Amino acid sequence: MNVLLRLWNDLLDLFYPNTCCACTTPLVGNEACLCTSCRLTLPRSQSHTLFTPELANKFAGKVAVSFVYTFLKFEKGGKVQRLLHQLKYKNRPEVGQVIGRLYGEELRAGDVQKQIDLLLPVPLHPRKKAQRGYNQSDMFAEGLSETLGVPWSAEVLARAQFTSTQTRKTRLERFENVSGIFEVVRPAEVLGKRIAIVDDVVTTGSTLESAVATLLENGANEVSVITIAAAY
Repeated sequence: MNVLLRLWNDLLDLFYPNTCCACTTPLVGNEACLCTSCRLTLPRSQSHTLFTPELANKFAGKVAVSFVYTFLKFEKGGKVQRLLHQLKYKNRPEVGQVIGRLYGEELRAGDVQKQIDLLLPVPLHPRKKAQRGYNQSDMFAEGLSETLGVPWSAEVLARAQFTSTQTRKTRLERFENVSGIFEVVRPAEVLGKRIAIVDDVVTTGSTLESAVATLLENGANEVSVITIAAAY
C-alpha cells in the first residue's frame, strides 16, 4: 500500500509539482513549502543577535517594548513578499508554521525562550478571519511555540473593531485606524507575564503598537514583538 501511495504521489508531482513558496522552483524529496536553497539564503535580519535601531525606533517614544525581533527583511517584489502572499492570500497556512519552526530554532539557539512566558498572535477581526479561513499570525505563533517550547494562545487577545486596510494611509491615519481596536478577554493570563506579540510583518508598527499598549494596560509585565518580516 505504501509503495502504491508513493507511486501515486510521484505521478501527481510529475503533472502538478509542488513549488517553493518563495522562488517557485519545484520542491524535491522531503522539502516542504521552501526549497533548501531558499531556507539557506532568505534575507535574514539577525535582529535577535544584532541590535537593529531601524526596528527599535518603530516603537521608541510610543510604547515600552522589551525587544523587537524579525526573521526576514522585506523587500517589495522579493522572495519574502512572495512568501507572505502565499501565506495570506493563497490558502497556505502551513507556510506560517514552517517559518515559525525555522525562526524558533534560531531564537532558541540564543535562549530567547527564557525571556518569554506566552506568545500571542495579533488577532484578525472575525469577519476577516472568516474570509481567509485562518489567521496567518496564529500559524506563525504555532510554529514558534513548537520549537521554542513556549505556550501560545489565540484566545487571550481579541480584535474588537473591524479596521480598513492600512495601505496608503499616512502614519497618523494608521495610528487613528487601529487605536483601541484590541481587548484582553482573559486578563488573568496577561497579568505579570512576559508576552511576545507575534505578527506576519511590521511596517510602521501602528497595529502592533496598539496591541502592546493594550497588554501593558492590562498588567503585562513586559511586552515584546516577533514578526516574520519587517520593512526597514
